[in-house]
Amino acid sequence: MTQPRFNVCITDFIVDDLRIEKELIGDIADVSTLNAFSEADLIGRIESMHAIMLYHNLGISRGTIERLKECKLIVRCGVGFDNVDRAFARERGITVCNVPDYGTEEVADSAIGLMLDLTRGISYLNSRLRDNKGEWSYSQIVPLRRLRGRVFAIIGLGRIGTAAALRAKALGMDVAFFDPYKQDGYDKAIGVRRVENLETLLREADVLSVHCPLTAETRHLINAQSIELLRPGSYLVNTARGGVVDTSILPDAIASGRLAGAGIDVLVEEPPSADNPLIRAWRDPNHACYDRLIVNPHSAFYSEEGLFDMRIKGAQTCRRALLGEPLRNVVN
Repeated sequence: MTQPRFNVCITDFIVDDLRIEKELIGDIADVSTLNAFSEADLIGRIESMHAIMLYHNLGISRGTIERLKECKLIVRCGVGFDNVDRAFARERGITVCNVPDYGTEEVADSAIGLMLDLTRGISYLNSRLRDNKGEWSYSQIVPLRRLRGRVFAIIGLGRIGTAAALRAKALGMDVAFFDPYKQDGYDKAIGVRRVENLETLLREADVLSVHCPLTAETRHLINAQSIELLRPGSYLVNTARGGVVDTSILPDAIASGRLAGAGIDVLVEEPPSADNPLIRAWRDPNHACYDRLIVNPHSAFYSEEGLFDMRIKGAQTCRRALLGEPLRNVVN
C-alpha cells in the first residue's frame, strides 16, 4: 500500500534553500515556503497543511488555527512559543512543539558579549572617539569596576540562563538567579546562588540578564518600578523576549544614570517603527542612549551551526508527527 504524501509548509524566515527540510522529510512530504510576514499572508495557502513550521516573523492565532483542516503539528522552530495560540491548538487536537536546544550557546554568548561590551565601555569609547567627542583617553569611561566579584543577576535559569550563568562564573562573577519554577538543588549543582524573590535580585544586580519566556506573568516584568530597584549605574541585557522589558522606560533610565547602559537584542515590534521611543533615543546623537545603548535585530540566536540545528530539529519533529511517532518538546 502506497504511503500517502503529506503537505508541510514553512511559514516564514526560510525563503529559498529547502535542501535540509527536503532531505529529512521529502520522502514523505511536499515542502513549501510561504515567506509570510503576517497571518493575512497565510490565507488560502495553509489550510490543507499536515504540519506547519513557524519561525518568528509572525504568529498563528485562533483565526488561522480554525481554518486548518488536516494539521497534526505546529512546530515553533525556536525556543519561545508565545506566537502560537497553544491552548486553542490543543482544543483542535493539534500538537505544538518547540525547538528549545538549537541556540543555547549562541544566545548565552551574545548575552555575555553584550555585558562585556557595556561593562568595559567598548562601544561607548568607539562611538565617542569616532565622533571626535572627548579626550583620546580611558578617562571617558571613569569609573569602571572590575567584573570579578560583581553580581551577574539572571531572571530565568533555563537552558540559556544556565549557559550564561556558567560563562559569567568563568569570569569570576557572583552569579545569582531568580526562577520560582527551578527545582531546589540546581543552584548547588552548578554553583550559583538562588534568590527567593525578584526584588532582592534587582537590588543586588550589577548586571541584570533576562532569560525567561514571555508569559502573562513575565510581560513587562522589567518596568519603571523594577528599574528603580536596581543599583544606580547597573546594566541591563535582554536576549529573551521583547515583551519582558518595557523598553519605553529605558531612555530615561539611561539618561538619568540609573542604568549605565543596556543591550537589547529583542523588541516587541521587529523591525521597530521609527517613532519607537527607544529607537528615537538610540538614534539621537544628543541622547545618552546614542552611546550607551546597544540594539541588535533579534540576532543572538544566530550562527550557521545554530541555524542548521534549528532547521534539522524542526524537520525531524515534523517527521515524527507525520509518522505517528512519539514527540519531544510538546508545549501544549
